[in-house]
Amino acid sequence: MTPRFFTPNCSLSSGAWLSLPPGAARHVQVLRLQPGAEICVFDGQGGEWSAAVESIGRSDVQVRLVEHRAIERELPCAVTLAVGMPANDRMDDLVEKATELGVASIQPLVCERSVLRLSGERAEQKVARWQGVAAAACEQSGRNRVPRIAPVRRIADWLGEGNESSAQRFVLSLDAQALDPAAAVSIAAQNPIELLALSGPEGGLSSDEEALAKSAGFQPLSLGARVLRADTAPLALLAWLAIGSGSPRL
Repeated sequence: MTPRFFTPNCSLSSGAWLSLPPGAARHVQVLRLQPGAEICVFDGQGGEWSAAVESIGRSDVQVRLVEHRAIERELPCAVTLAVGMPANDRMDDLVEKATELGVASIQPLVCERSVLRLSGERAEQKVARWQGVAAAACEQSGRNRVPRIAPVRRIADWLGEGNESSAQRFVLSLDAQALDPAAAVSIAAQNPIELLALSGPEGGLSSDEEALAKSAGFQPLSLGARVLRADTAPLALLAWLAIGSGSPRL
């Protein structure tokens, strides 16, 4: 696969020269690419550019843009995951794998049973880190749109905003009356616009939080008889949606 590099906030045009960001420049050097090597660059807003390495300095790599390709590798339905953040490094892994599976955005939440509780500067630093993880996952997976990682919110505050979007809403639940994942795939296929999925932290959502979600229009959705980890459940739903749309390429 041609090496791919994320180049945010760049005005791109055919024939233009571009200085790669520091991280991408280091990657070029680690790969031992030489002037003339073909690479791919994208700015995260859609489409990608074929490009050629022109010069490699000690800390600077210059490339020339060759041709724009309007290639998209997105799910037909824009999926937002609102997740009670799992602890340790599991949130990093969740962001990475969710990006690979096609998530459009991620809303990190602090819930009643959350082990990981972030606020202030520490929360901002984590969000910036997760945004970088998402960009790197796009480079690896071939996506040309980088998911947005929203600021950390408390679940009650987030649900209480009364979001007026027309998104189909699901809350992952152990409720015996919950829909099965095939229903979510069917709904997404019938109305491929936007889907919002809420998933709890370790220990799941509390009964009060799940009731609040239902009152905000979230339909309970089951992923089967087994209880999945906080970092597995939202990925399982994304996998269902990706397979149902026929979009993954392994």
